[in-house]
Amino acid sequence: MREFLGIGGYERTPEGALSWQHLTFVGLLMTAMVAFAIVLGLRNRKKGEKTKNRALIIAAILIDAIEIFKLVVFCARGEGIREMRTNLPLFLCSIQLITIPLAAFSKGRLREAALDFVFIFGLLGGLLGTVGAFQNYNAYPVLGIENVASGLTHSIAGFASLYIGISGLASMKKRNIPITYAIFAFFVAAALIANAALDYNYMFLRRGDGTPYDVLFNLVGGNPVLYPVGVVALFVIYIAAFYAVYYLVSRKKSVQ
Repeated sequence: MREFLGIGGYERTPEGALSWQHLTFVGLLMTAMVAFAIVLGLRNRKKGEKTKNRALIIAAILIDAIEIFKLVVFCARGEGIREMRTNLPLFLCSIQLITIPLAAFSKGRLREAALDFVFIFGLLGGLLGTVGAFQNYNAYPVLGIENVASGLTHSIAGFASLYIGISGLASMKKRNIPITYAIFAFFVAAALIANAALDYNYMFLRRGDGTPYDVLFNLVGGNPVLYPVGVVALFVIYIAAFYAVYYLVSRKKSVQ
């Protein structure tokens, strides 16, 4: 247990990104994520909003409880202040620590926008934060608190996204599109401020750090202006494309 929690430092050498240990671990997480989303989503699809929302409530409680437990462990290791500064919910994936509870517990247009935001970004973040988290798996053992907690929280975000889509909870109303963009813009602004104040790399707006963002970083030669603008532009385009595909598929279903 001390080795799993990293108390006193890890004795094991990290297995590395794309090692069989990494791929096996995230493969199991992805399988469970998809299976739970399909089974619960289909079972609750024709039921009332209250019944549908129960799975989201559980997901919201679990994702924040796991994150809090991880931070408690960091504090117990004597890394509290440093880790708190670098574990603010300002990565695209960790934003779900806030938006999933909003989707589960809020009401009205805020709930609708939060549901749509989780639907749009949850699965993408789930994949980037597990299969694509090269930096984590190169730095820590697969079965260490950093990777296990991160894998679980990202998988919960992916589950929530799939479940919202399958169960029919997503509203995707055009009137809520500005709110979706506003949520994204708020966290981008917060990440930029935090990066400047804490000299960190929230939302990977400074560099790729061994993630797929490195493709863009290398493409623009690490330009300190073009790179963050490119990251934000890609996500703006992604949101627009997601809505466009959703409306196209919905229109085809209604015609049939």
